[in-house]
Amino acid sequence: MDNIVYLIFRRMRRPLITLTVIYAVSILGLVLIPGQDANGNLWRMDFFHAIYFTSFMATTIGFGEIPFEFSDAQRLWVTISMYAGVIGWLYAIGTILTLVQDKTFQQSIAENRLAKRIRQMREPFYLICGYGETGSELVRGLTDVGQHVVVIEAEEQRSNQIKIDNLRDYVPILQGDARSPMHMRHAGLEHPLCKAVVAVTNSNEANLKIAITSKLLHPDIKVICRADSHDIEDNMASFGTDYIIDPYDSFATSLATAFQVPGLYLMQRWLYSGNRDSKLDDPIYPPIHSHWVICGYGRFGKAVYERLKRENIEIIVIEARPELTGEPHEGIVLGPGTEAKTLLEANIETACGLIAGTDNDVNNLSIVVTAKSLNPDLFTIVRQNYSDNIDIIKAVKADMVMHPSKIIADKIRVLLGTPMLYEFMSLAFYQDNDWACELVSRISGLVGNHVPRIEEVTIDSWHAEAVTNILNSGGQVLLGDLLRDPWDRERNLKCIVLMMETFNDKLLLPDGSVEVSNGDRLLVCTGRVGLTRFYWNLQHENILGYVRTGQVHHHGWLWNLLTRKPKR
Repeated sequence: MDNIVYLIFRRMRRPLITLTVIYAVSILGLVLIPGQDANGNLWRMDFFHAIYFTSFMATTIGFGEIPFEFSDAQRLWVTISMYAGVIGWLYAIGTILTLVQDKTFQQSIAENRLAKRIRQMREPFYLICGYGETGSELVRGLTDVGQHVVVIEAEEQRSNQIKIDNLRDYVPILQGDARSPMHMRHAGLEHPLCKAVVAVTNSNEANLKIAITSKLLHPDIKVICRADSHDIEDNMASFGTDYIIDPYDSFATSLATAFQVPGLYLMQRWLYSGNRDSKLDDPIYPPIHSHWVICGYGRFGKAVYERLKRENIEIIVIEARPELTGEPHEGIVLGPGTEAKTLLEANIETACGLIAGTDNDVNNLSIVVTAKSLNPDLFTIVRQNYSDNIDIIKAVKADMVMHPSKIIADKIRVLLGTPMLYEFMSLAFYQDNDWACELVSRISGLVGNHVPRIEEVTIDSWHAEAVTNILNSGGQVLLGDLLRDPWDRERNLKCIVLMMETFNDKLLLPDGSVEVSNGDRLLVCTGRVGLTRFYWNLQHENILGYVRTGQVHHHGWLWNLLTRKPKR
């Protein structure tokens, strides 16, 4: 607000001074110039009447000459003053219109409105820094599940884009530099309901500055940052950044999982999917019987190269500019990879896998198409750099697609929306492929063709009132009871409890005989209808009593009225 007042007074200083001088001189002239009364006597207007007359003269309406008719000299002076006042007001109004159109003034007004809106927020929210490829994907994913977010974006075009995006909820956005502590404060960094700061700009240095600013101004807040440089990651970690996500390392880890535990990779794809209407992906089995070809030895190429080397896979790298990217010890094939000649030098005809990993989507598509014409049985992985190219990326029918923005957005969405799922997957990586395949089969039978719904449920009076009432009265509730169908207790609901957190202990796929306690947290995987009946068991005492004991207990005023015995 102080900035707005300062801008107004700075811009309006000259117009205000001009108007003040015009009316001061006009008043002084009316006081000094003599007139005649009705009797022909000379008189001079006092300051009160001069100020009064000049004030209503400023409206250009006029109420007549007071207190007597003016002399010709007075009328001449009033005419000069009138036109001088009009010119002064035109100057002032023009300055006001210029001020209203000024970008700095408009930004100050927007910041003030946003700061006021954020101060009035009564729900927890996340502060997203950057509304590019990753930020827009993340904001949509969070709002689709009912989370509240505030966005900071430096570029005007991107900040305007959020206003026309078809988001589920209104998202306040501040056009400003997230590296500025002042803008971070205006966006709600120090608000008690700000639960996390997410830095997903396209600059490592900006994300680092955001992480530092957040931890210094709000030490207890959760900070999640994007980074694609190991040096920047180490620097972020030294300031206590909670989660640092490198899209290239993340995909390389997923690729290694697909080699080692394909069932676990498939399960992660299903559970991390943010679109509930999408269908289940098919299993993927990357081949290892021959060598792989990597086109592009940049940040992504280096990450997958290291992972494939750990799998003892022979690799041939194709790079057009090794002087910029470097090259592996085994050397490279020099060229863009879009030409058949370069691919043939890399023995593409006998290769089993191809990774088109340059930073140009058109080149990646050309690499895949050319390579498949030489070797139709290739297992292909294509890097997608821009979301707008999703249709042409799908058209090449690659076996795997690496989209950095989507990888980061999905991971952050899980971290913020369902943190128990992130913990579950971290523990699941220690299981073998048979365990993962069995769970994949159970989930597939549970949800059919569509991706499952993942919910976190806390056993407390808000989410599970019926359960807490029984526990507080000394009763016992088993996990298996909660998973019975309230319409027929002999059937189980289409639900799987993936993980149960109880007394600081985390149980993967807990057995139905486990007792439920107050404060326990459940990670539930369900189909489209199973979750509703699960909540019935948690909230309604008569339904919970039926699934526990098999006895139907009727409650309610109407039932009691109908079954009440008459008094004798």
